[in-house]
Amino acid sequence: MKAVLLASALVACLAATAAQAEPVLMISIDGLRPGDVIEAEQRGLRLPNLRKFLTEGAWATGVKGVLPTVTYPSHTTLLTGASPARHGVVSNTTFDPTQINQSGWYWYASDIKSQTLWQAAATGGYSVANVHWPVSVGAGGVTWNLPQIWRTGHDDDAKLVTALATPGLVAALQKATGESYAPGIDESIAGDENRGRFASQLIASRKPGFATVYLTALDHQQHLDGPDTPGAHAVLERIDAIVGKLVAAELKARPDAVIAVVSDHGFEAISTETSLFRAFIDAGLIKLDAKGKVSSWDAMPWPSGGSAAVVLARPTDAALVAKVGALLAALKTDSATGIAAIADAKAIAAMGGNPQASFYVDFAPGASAANFAGANAPLVGPSSYKGTHGYFPAAPHMRSTFLIKGKGVPKGRSLGEIDMRAIAPTLAKIMKVRLEGAELPALAF
Repeated sequence: MKAVLLASALVACLAATAAQAEPVLMISIDGLRPGDVIEAEQRGLRLPNLRKFLTEGAWATGVKGVLPTVTYPSHTTLLTGASPARHGVVSNTTFDPTQINQSGWYWYASDIKSQTLWQAAATGGYSVANVHWPVSVGAGGVTWNLPQIWRTGHDDDAKLVTALATPGLVAALQKATGESYAPGIDESIAGDENRGRFASQLIASRKPGFATVYLTALDHQQHLDGPDTPGAHAVLERIDAIVGKLVAAELKARPDAVIAVVSDHGFEAISTETSLFRAFIDAGLIKLDAKGKVSSWDAMPWPSGGSAAVVLARPTDAALVAKVGALLAALKTDSATGIAAIADAKAIAAMGGNPQASFYVDFAPGASAANFAGANAPLVGPSSYKGTHGYFPAAPHMRSTFLIKGKGVPKGRSLGEIDMRAIAPTLAKIMKVRLEGAELPALAF
């Protein structure tokens, strides 16, 4: 009886805490640059819903991100307030030197070593919903989860998402919306609009206390066309309409909600890519078999767009460290490679980057790191995309976005430039929950 009474008291306490706090909706627009909203009119963009945040709430002039400035590490920082070195998601793709993981990404929340806002909100008595947020498969604390994952684009991907989502959730939302849920590999604006409708329906029907929604099409289009292009602008304007519908659904379900719009990184136009793999193969640091597959390696690049980590098979081998360091320094002297800076392990640690890396290579604007392309790839060639990100976080063109409005948020307030690690603790403070492991305090409004 005593145990029952204590359990009942705990449930009542958590419910009371959640009732007194503020519901929060966090929407991520991958690749949204702050200037696209703040200077929308000058750039010829019609973004009525995003622009409302400037008058109805507060915003950052820019958000300094993490190393590397790519989607999965950044989105994990947005949930934890920690750097990649601490939260554990150090790149988009997992380290796979012999290429056996078939381009696997950090899809699984079990890789996150820090507490997430999902977990903190659930502990504080909130119901939690997620739609397509990176690193969300098996996420703890999420009541209703539509995780992001894909494999091949085959129809079986839909079965995979359904199997990994909250049981029955995909079927219920498909019945309510009258359409099939977009496959995870679909990064088109139509895919975002589909997920926006599913998110709006989830918010309307479940009324979660904390919800995360991720939209990916702007990033996809900017990779294809580059930033500040007609195609990218058209996609962003359609995303603005999705945001408007999500905000309306949230305020109808939870009139006292606080709504934040975030992004993970900026964007840079590119024209060339440099293959560190080519250089390492030529130096004997990577050996290939007769089929062109990696058979052994002493040093391996781990590309991330505008930068690349370099992992050593024996990081305490002084001779190997010196050999790789000398090779990278020699490559940097060739202006064609576009290498702007080389960070050693100490510098990587200072930036909160990948602790597995002995070196990190940063490229100049316009240049990028090539992915592995076999034995015959050139050292420098034309880039596969017209835009990318992933550069060191100090780069101004990598600044991301933070907009927030709702109960208790001052109107028309510029927050100046902020650090990405401050966003999660700020939302935790609004929800009146404790977030363990955040590296910075909450923002002061």
